[in-house]
Amino acid sequence: MNKSALAFCLLASLSVAGCSLNNLDTAESANLSSQETQSQTQTSDLGVPAKQGELRVAVFNAYLNRKNAGDILADVQSGDDTQIKKVAEIIQRVRPEVLLLAEFDYVADGSAVKALIKNYLNVSQNGVKGIDYPYFYLAESNTGIVTEFDLNNDGKAGVGGGDAYGFGVFPGQYAMVLLSQYPIITDEVRTFQKFLWKDMPNVTLPVNPETGEAWYNEEELEIFRLSSKSHWDVPVKVGNEVIHVLASHPTPPVFDGKEDRNGLRNHDEIRFWWDYVDPNASDYIYDDHGQKGGLGKNKRFVIMGDLNASPDEGNGTGNPMAKLFASEYINGNLTPISVGGVENAPNNQFAATHTADWKMRADYVIPSTFGIQVEQTAVFWPSKSDTNYHLVGPGLQSSDHRLVWSDITLSKQATDDTK
Repeated sequence: MNKSALAFCLLASLSVAGCSLNNLDTAESANLSSQETQSQTQTSDLGVPAKQGELRVAVFNAYLNRKNAGDILADVQSGDDTQIKKVAEIIQRVRPEVLLLAEFDYVADGSAVKALIKNYLNVSQNGVKGIDYPYFYLAESNTGIVTEFDLNNDGKAGVGGGDAYGFGVFPGQYAMVLLSQYPIITDEVRTFQKFLWKDMPNVTLPVNPETGEAWYNEEELEIFRLSSKSHWDVPVKVGNEVIHVLASHPTPPVFDGKEDRNGLRNHDEIRFWWDYVDPNASDYIYDDHGQKGGLGKNKRFVIMGDLNASPDEGNGTGNPMAKLFASEYINGNLTPISVGGVENAPNNQFAATHTADWKMRADYVIPSTFGIQVEQTAVFWPSKSDTNYHLVGPGLQSSDHRLVWSDITLSKQATDDTK
């Protein structure tokens, strides 16, 4: 990464929320016009750049998971949880119109989501105007749904999060929810919670390094799901256009052994999306209603989620992010950055790109190459000298992740077939 170009971009952002660089590692060759530079420095009174373009979309692993089932419902109903207030203030300051919240424990009837909106997001936090989301989507997560098998091979079958479809101490822990100010086309939503890992072509499944045998036996593979939470395709109607939110939260590629079962799964949870958006690679995919195939041609989409992988560092297996960015259907050229990330890891050359306080890029808003123009993108990570720093530090104030946002315009193209 070119440090002089990075410094220029950080200064241009007024040390507030960051800006984006095309192809960050070769930023020296970037040619920013004076008009583009000026637009980067225009900030709102909320501590973030003023919105450009048509739509602000964001992802936030908001750490709204709790130790026990029902705890999150009690906390969002109370209206006085300090951590949730800070999460809400961050959202109010960035003001995304479409927002994916990761690690929000699942409550099936939607009561927890409604309480979060009513008691925190609608309510002014620290003098910031409330924000409303009249539409939301949530669905069951694989986390904490314990199987009858010994999936972690500890000699105990059907016990604890290690034997669940996705790790969790109760069903729905670490789930996700999509909030929107635009209508969600609910009858066209596709979910892939039950898609089996073994049904992905050319898959590399874990092997027990001590015995040389498959980590999961044939009976286990007949039930083992690819998604540690779920994969969603949620179409959102923006004016006369449709944008597909492709949401997921893959397992971290750690907390396993030499068999690398989590690393391999993380890789394929991310690979799912590059197959799904490629009309030539998606025939094998089926959703929870049995419909086969991927997204199809000429569709606008944004891949959003805490993907638990970086193209530059970390413990990921096979660098799935680099492969995702290489897809002709995916715009992986824009890299959101922040001043706070640099301060958090001043000796790390990739620090500006980090989205988690544990010093890695993990959270993404990745648009399609078709039909979307990215105006600006950033990580909400204020510097220590910023008046909003209290929202992110010191210590865990809101979340161990940072909100990542992008401003986009839904452009018209000759082959546009949106509804």
